[in-house]
Amino acid sequence: MPLLVPPRVHDLGGGFTVKRLIPHASCRSVGPFVFFDHIGPAELGPDTPLDVRPHPYIGLATVTYLWEGAIMHRDSLRSAQEIRPGDVNWMTAGRGIVHSERTPDRLRGQKHRMHGLQTWVALPRGHEETAPAFAHHPAATLPVVELPGVRMRVVAGDAFGETSPVQVLARTLYVAIDLAADAALVLPADHAERAIYAVEGELTLDGEPVPLEHLVVLDPDSEPLLKAGCDARVMLLGGDPLDGRRHVWWNFVSSSRERIEQAKQAWREDRLGQVPGETERIELPER
Repeated sequence: MPLLVPPRVHDLGGGFTVKRLIPHASCRSVGPFVFFDHIGPAELGPDTPLDVRPHPYIGLATVTYLWEGAIMHRDSLRSAQEIRPGDVNWMTAGRGIVHSERTPDRLRGQKHRMHGLQTWVALPRGHEETAPAFAHHPAATLPVVELPGVRMRVVAGDAFGETSPVQVLARTLYVAIDLAADAALVLPADHAERAIYAVEGELTLDGEPVPLEHLVVLDPDSEPLLKAGCDARVMLLGGDPLDGRRHVWWNFVSSSRERIEQAKQAWREDRLGQVPGETERIELPER
């Protein structure tokens, strides 16, 4: 039977919520994905823009994907890139990177919607200390697969005969799927680990209801039938299993606890880099 993972909801104030699915006690990862956050949907007011101060990462790649709104990304490599719906921002932390996420200047002072996902992909052991990098892929560059009543954008990795231009370091599955009412889709067993996340609409999996905003981890080698009772949206994610255990502490992911301790000290001493033009930062949590 598929494993059902419920969300943990964090209220950030003003009706803005983030739902965290993994890591969870029952599911630490799906393929290379070790973190899955659903942002919104919410309306940001003119006095409540998104302002996430500079913070560090190691040992992972962050993947930002939006349906509504926009985020201005800046990092210690001097990257400055606005991400809009359908685009992909893929930031490889490797041995260390720092970035900030803020509402773009063009949207400040006005109401606007925000809805999307931020996920983390653990880097393979042989690439955990790779040089940091940032890549932006506009929506128009991502392959789209269309079937009767189904439209799928291959965000990262390979799926349904297409491969995303996003450069991944382990086999990855990440697809944004829109289904019209009564449309159906067989989910192929092309990847070792898979899960679906129901974003909106009415969905069934082999005839069983799929609860919204829950992660459903699919059985290996199964090919279940996903069906929409009305217009619906779902994410399909997974890939090859991790090549060993990963330790996750705050924004640090590593196969070594000692490496995480080193990263903590490096951030305390301001040795992980600075975002040009930013004077604030998020300090280490006290835990």
